Amino acid sequence: MRNLKLLKSLRSSELQGPGSPQCFSVRADTGSLLIASQYSITEYDPRTGQVVSEASLTADGFLPEDGSGVVVGLQDLAELESACLATAGGDVVLFNLNTCQLECVGSVDRGLTSMSWSPDEELVILTTGQETIIMMTKDFEPITEVGIHQDDFGEGKFITVGWGKKETQFHGSEGKQAAQRKIQEVQPAVSWDDRRPRVTWRGDGQLFAVSAICPQTGARKVRVWNREGVLQATSEPINGLEQALCWKPSGSLIASTQRHPNKHSVVFMEKNGLLHGDFALPLSKDQAKVRELLWNSDSAVLVVWLEDMSAGEDGQVNTYIQLWTVANYHWYLKQSLEFGPDPQKVPVCVCWDPECSLRLHVVTRSWTSITYDWGWTTERSTGLDATDNASVAVIDGEKILVTTFRQCVVPPPMCSFELQLKSPVNQVTFLCQPEGTNQLAAFTADGQISIYTQGEKSNKSADGFRVVSHPLILQKSFRPAVLQDVPLALRQLLWLQDELFLGVSPGLLPTSSTLLMLRPSQDAGDTLTVRSEVEVDGVVVSVVHSSQTGTVALQLEDGRIRKLIWDCQEPSVEDWRDSSGCSINFPVPCVQMALCSISGEEYLLGLTERSHLYAGDSELASSVSSFAICNDFLLVTTHSHTCRCLQLSTLTVKGLQAALASDGGQNDQNDETLRRVERGSRIVTVVPQDTRVILQMPRGNLETIHHRALVLAQLRKWLDSLKFRDAFECMRKLRINLNFIYDHNPKAFLENIETFIKQLSSINHINLFLTELNFLFRFLLREEDTTGSMYPRSESSPVQPQPASKQKKVDVVCDALRSVMESMDPNKFCLSILTAHVKKTVPELEIALQKVHELRENPPKAPGAVSAEEALKYLLFLVNVNDLYDYSLGTYDFDLVLMVAEKSQKDPKEYLPFLNMLKSLEPNYQRYTIDKHLKRYRKALHHISKCGEEHFPEALQLVKEQKLYSEALRLYTADNAHYKTLSCAYAEHLVEQQQAEQAGLLLWRCGEPARALQAFATSSSWRNAICVAQQIPLPPDQLALLARDLAEKLNEQRRYSEAALLLDQYAKDCEEAILALITGASWEEALRLIYMHNRQDITETNLKPAILEAVNTQTSFLEAQVGTFTRHKTRLAVVREQKEKARLDMLDEDGPDCADAELYSEASSVMTNSKYSHSNSRISSRSSKNRRKAERKKLSLKEGSPMEDRALMFALAEIITTVDKMREEVHNLLKVLVLFQFDKQAEKLQLSYDEALQVMEAAVPEVWPEGLQTSQAPLTGPNSTANSIMASFQQQQRPAASQQDAEVPTAPKMRNGVRWKLSVLK
Repeated sequence: MRNLKLLKSLRSSELQGPGSPQCFSVRADTGSLLIASQYSITEYDPRTGQVVSEASLTADGFLPEDGSGVVVGLQDLAELESACLATAGGDVVLFNLNTCQLECVGSVDRGLTSMSWSPDEELVILTTGQETIIMMTKDFEPITEVGIHQDDFGEGKFITVGWGKKETQFHGSEGKQAAQRKIQEVQPAVSWDDRRPRVTWRGDGQLFAVSAICPQTGARKVRVWNREGVLQATSEPINGLEQALCWKPSGSLIASTQRHPNKHSVVFMEKNGLLHGDFALPLSKDQAKVRELLWNSDSAVLVVWLEDMSAGEDGQVNTYIQLWTVANYHWYLKQSLEFGPDPQKVPVCVCWDPECSLRLHVVTRSWTSITYDWGWTTERSTGLDATDNASVAVIDGEKILVTTFRQCVVPPPMCSFELQLKSPVNQVTFLCQPEGTNQLAAFTADGQISIYTQGEKSNKSADGFRVVSHPLILQKSFRPAVLQDVPLALRQLLWLQDELFLGVSPGLLPTSSTLLMLRPSQDAGDTLTVRSEVEVDGVVVSVVHSSQTGTVALQLEDGRIRKLIWDCQEPSVEDWRDSSGCSINFPVPCVQMALCSISGEEYLLGLTERSHLYAGDSELASSVSSFAICNDFLLVTTHSHTCRCLQLSTLTVKGLQAALASDGGQNDQNDETLRRVERGSRIVTVVPQDTRVILQMPRGNLETIHHRALVLAQLRKWLDSLKFRDAFECMRKLRINLNFIYDHNPKAFLENIETFIKQLSSINHINLFLTELNFLFRFLLREEDTTGSMYPRSESSPVQPQPASKQKKVDVVCDALRSVMESMDPNKFCLSILTAHVKKTVPELEIALQKVHELRENPPKAPGAVSAEEALKYLLFLVNVNDLYDYSLGTYDFDLVLMVAEKSQKDPKEYLPFLNMLKSLEPNYQRYTIDKHLKRYRKALHHISKCGEEHFPEALQLVKEQKLYSEALRLYTADNAHYKTLSCAYAEHLVEQQQAEQAGLLLWRCGEPARALQAFATSSSWRNAICVAQQIPLPPDQLALLARDLAEKLNEQRRYSEAALLLDQYAKDCEEAILALITGASWEEALRLIYMHNRQDITETNLKPAILEAVNTQTSFLEAQVGTFTRHKTRLAVVREQKEKARLDMLDEDGPDCADAELYSEASSVMTNSKYSHSNSRISSRSSKNRRKAERKKLSLKEGSPMEDRALMFALAEIITTVDKMREEVHNLLKVLVLFQFDKQAEKLQLSYDEALQVMEAAVPEVWPEGLQTSQAPLTGPNSTANSIMASFQQQQRPAASQQDAEVPTAPKMRNGVRWKLSVLK
């Protein structure tokens, strides 16, 4: 839905040469024009008005001096720095642009009719007077010469498979007569055809087409040839085909014109010669002839050069140049240049610029050159409030297609309504004045400005249909009193106020422009007179107006920005300056501009042809395809197929740069400013004070999106102003989670619940709100604030305080709504009240059922009140029928149960016998049966405990099955026989659960000592076992046997001291007791028993050998631990050195902003050149025990493993802790060694242990340097670089890694305060 808008035009009439121009070409490198006439060739620079070089074609005899010569072709050859021209006499001449020398490089005796160079300037095609084609290289070496007219179709001839004859085929509605109908003969070419061949190349230079008059039929025929001069295809016979021919550079179609009996069309052919589409010119059959067709370099615009067939009243013919574009398979006439009947102003040469795709060059018969620069623009209304219809105007010849997107989205080429004018439209502008932005003005090719305004609105048309979009009506027309010596002398029209227009016209100098303030004349009401003029030093290429501030900004062709002070008596132009007074300009010219306010300061945004978006001289983004300003929002589409919507009042220029630089990765999944769109989408318009954004796809169709940022901004406005209904309807339509209504401002919502209910009014809407509130809780299994997760607030928006309540959000809202609804009208809101009970985190189904029961017992008499049946039916919709039946059964109210069962799909044969059986039972046993049926076993146990002695076995069975032992013991007194039975059963259960000691306690207290003794013995609880044995009491021999059994179990558990006590005091076996103490290294206690029982013989036989063995064991253990410690410490130093080197290498390669640099810190788990990898994704939900276990699995001591450094640190910490714990054990061993005069062994042990402790204590600062677990200090030193130092400073400001990844073992604390040495050994 874009239009072509004239950015600037350059008219140069300084060149005056002999004769009239016949051919011209544009130099791609300098932009100057090469113009050839029947006398000379001239290189002319229209920007300076100077002739660069010139040479006479008659002096050397290339053309006759009488002016009858004809130049049939002219081409600039950039590689040769020459221009090549061909004459009708047959000469091919090179004009050296540096020396101005002419050189004839070839001559054809038969004469030449055309010359055409390939796009790569490697080949040249010459057509001769004898209807032949000569193909030559760029060095003018002949390749081939073939005749234009060939009898063969070409290599692409269609293949007939011979499936039946034409007479037997189906011919549709024409019937069989179509088979006998003769083929219509092709009519000869029109009389005005110059009968010269036309040659055109495909954009890639692989094929070229030739249109020539067929000698047999006299009609034109198109043939396609390849680069080797081999015929490929011949066009089908086309009646009325004309001379114009141009191949679309993109290579898809060949354009020509065809005159039909009732219309004049531009037709398209494929490379196989078959027709493929057309469009009709807005002309009558014999009104005009098409001189040429010209595609621009990017195939977006087609120029149709027309000339009237008949002369006007003055005897002269008019000439037109039309610019056509296509979108959604519809051809639009975007611009029409009318040059009038003056023969001196008639174009004789027209061509597109080879470098600038939208620059058109025209040369008139009077040697005047005109250069038009066009740009794409979307003409949209600029209103900011809801009265603006978000109108977009599309130019299509004499019609303006207007679509009002606020009312409807109509896909082009259709529209809401059409405005028909009398002349082709060149420009459309909407009124910039607030509350009148739906009005538009059209500037037409005849120089008139037509004003269209809104008429009286009627909701229904005459035929009864509802009118959605009201058409505009023509109010009046003006003719500007501006000298228009060339088409479109007035450009960049802007409708500032009701009777004030701003336009741009060429200045006094080619490098200046004049701003015209146009107002209606007081004398002639249909004339716009110039009230004031402002001369601008520079060519104005775009003008933009701000509806908010009234600012008018200008952009010059070099990117300079100016501000127009227009709301004063004498308008003036000044530099655009920022808040600090500095002049601001665009670094490069922009093709689209818009004014906006960023953080309170006005900025001019501009988008360049290369997709760079600027705010003044600051670049915001580099991949923007389109942008639009709507109220306080900037919307942009990018080449990465996203649409960004940013709130300008909350961002600075740097904030915009950061937001637009975000790639929309996984971290941005809840970013409300980002939305994915279809590839190639462009913004057409944004509906003000709404949520709709209109996008157009590359193929031309439209899509409407509701951008989340616009939606949430609008919702916040509505909720802040307590417009709950508008917010609810929008959220329901766009599927925004309804939790947002509460989460946006919980306090305000709870204070205005009555307003919320009154505005919604609908019971269904209230129920929907409560249901979705509960759904999010049940789906996530937790409370969630949608303003912090799904719809996060912007950083600058204030955070609304949450109410200080221990209740869950769902319960708070349900209770608050229910309370208000009960106070307003409980009958009207009955269903919503039930919903509030059911949708709580713990559904209050019993209360809801009770309310239904009350409705049945006391039906409300109010009109419109809900009956019990309706309420129950609604409850069945909310809750599963079986669950509701069970809940009703749990109330023990059989009337309620029957009411629910009747509304369910249950078979009465299923539930009636069961209910009748329950009614016949005793009340407590009845409730027990119901509770057991509903699997409410604790309640069932409570009820059956009241049912008497005969039901105790059943109660005991329930306790055993459901393991309700603790609950059962609370229901009976300790002196009750049932209590003892339950205790014994509980004890049996505990023994099965490997909790025999607790079982023994239960049995002991309930009077079962024998079983208690067995339980204590099983659990090795020897003290309780001895107590129970003496309480029984056991005979001495059995007591000794019990003591020996217990001692054996204690020895197995390495509880040697306790085993020795049992053996000594209860088994009376002192020798076994002493041996147990020696085994447990309790040397002093063993000595005490030896001397108490006078068994010194054991000292020699057992004690001393055990002591010496212990010395050897401890010494060997210490040596092994120290060796392992030293090896691990050395390896740790190597690993850290490798990591540090890898980190510095990465910083030097990638710079300080490398995202991976911090991974190579000392606490990192990444190892250079490691072949191992790991993932934590599967253990995130495990228990802490399993998580620690899985964490340890990653700590491998294998060289090169990812976490080798951390594994080494864990291993070193474990060795230090183990050795440090030996202090007491070594101390006791040293004492007995000294006692028995083993001084050498004692000294050796003490020395070894002391050295081990010193080695480990000295290594602690090296293994655990200061600051290891905190942020690293700035990295400096002789091995550091500028990048590494900067990265170390930046690393301190980066967010810390996750706790799991940053976990480093802490340095163990050694117990230096424990005295273990013996001074006698020093």
